[in-house]
Amino acid sequence: VMLNRRMPNGMYGGVRGEKKSPLLDWSWKEVLAVRDREMMTEILMNCVMLMPVGILLPVAAGRRIHPAVALLAGVVLSGTIEVSQFIFARGLFEWDDIIHNSLGCMLGCVVANGVYKFLLKRRGRKVSGKEPLY
Repeated sequence: VMLNRRMPNGMYGGVRGEKKSPLLDWSWKEVLAVRDREMMTEILMNCVMLMPVGILLPVAAGRRIHPAVALLAGVVLSGTIEVSQFIFARGLFEWDDIIHNSLGCMLGCVVANGVYKFLLKRRGRKVSGKEPLY
């Protein structure tokens, strides 16, 4: 089932007929120009989508992870999702989704690193990021 279809003007129409575009940062232009609340909600949900992955990176590594590593992991994972949507025609390939998902992954990592740092301080350990939490 194809949920979106290409329109002659280069935009995409979704199930409810909303406009979508494969161009970079089109969603933010839409939010700022029209003050579209639904688009803002979609942006925030895309950020939240990979936050758990960012949180799990330091947990899986057992130490603090540099946010740039989480951003790269988010780009790779989200890029894989978007390319799969394009190849299998089960959604839209959108650059904005890759950006928002990746930022969410990085934000999740920053939150996990903060919790990690707090727990190390609470246990009276030196905080350099290399010490295991457990």
